[in-house]
Amino acid sequence: MALRLRRGDKKKSQFERASDGSMTLMDHLRELRSRLFKASLGLVVGLAIGVYFATPILDFINAPYCDFQEAQWLKDGNVGVFKCGFNAVSPIDTLLLNLRVGLFVGFIISAPVWLYQLWAFVAPGLHRHERKYTYRFAAVAGPLFIAGATLGYFVISKSLQFFLGLSSQYSLTVDINGYYDFVTNVMLLFGAGFEFPLLVVALNLVGIASAKRLLGWWRIATVLVFVFCAVVTPTPDPFGMTALAIPMVGMYFAAVGFAFMHDKRKAKRQAATWGEVDDDEASTIDDLGEGSDEHASTVDDPTPVSPAEPPKRYDGDAT
Repeated sequence: MALRLRRGDKKKSQFERASDGSMTLMDHLRELRSRLFKASLGLVVGLAIGVYFATPILDFINAPYCDFQEAQWLKDGNVGVFKCGFNAVSPIDTLLLNLRVGLFVGFIISAPVWLYQLWAFVAPGLHRHERKYTYRFAAVAGPLFIAGATLGYFVISKSLQFFLGLSSQYSLTVDINGYYDFVTNVMLLFGAGFEFPLLVVALNLVGIASAKRLLGWWRIATVLVFVFCAVVTPTPDPFGMTALAIPMVGMYFAAVGFAFMHDKRKAKRQAATWGEVDDDEASTIDDLGEGSDEHASTVDDPTPVSPAEPPKRYDGDAT
């Protein structure tokens, strides 16, 4: 009996208290402060790691430009050790660039920490199926973003060789900060573009657009994708735009295929539960059908009921 009492008196976890609404406003604010502190601590640790590895990371980012410069240097008949050169406006540009690289890398490294803290704060307010879909979306969003960023880096390496090759008769020195912004922005934009199919799938899962409607929008979607790619790609050549637009259009049709499978499974579940009635269609009331007279029960003729005796009236003067 005592064991049962101890189990009954067990305190609820923080997740259970946030889910059932038993937490007060101050408790939510304290939880938010704690999670922000943990997320910031993880970001600081990631920043330190990023600053430590800033030099090899910059070598990787600068590789397309430096490879082109080295090829031109060898083509001119130079010998010796090649040193890639950039233009720096301020003496502290190198230090600030290392800090920017460290912050960028630290933001990525610490993503599991601050994403978990954000999810732990938001998850109690979601339903179970919403949490399930969020897990699946997060598992797909990461690889898609990495694939898009990798494609962006490939486009940069090809585009730089093309554009810098047009001005081979000049001696060019690229600004180090401008080059870093150019490369990182392209990689981020390509990574964000690869998240487009998740938006299409989300529209289908929440019931906004069916698979047939999404397939009917393929012309509009293709035009919008090419317009988006033409705007976000920093290079005016059609190579970068096409390199991003073709995978996005392909992933759009892949998302439409997923929507068809989802709608098919949904229709099967609906048929098993509600028959052939759609979500926005009212079901008919089943009648007894043929032979209903056999199953209909007879009702006796009503018999008159004597009126009830009027209630007695009690007042203060009654004796």
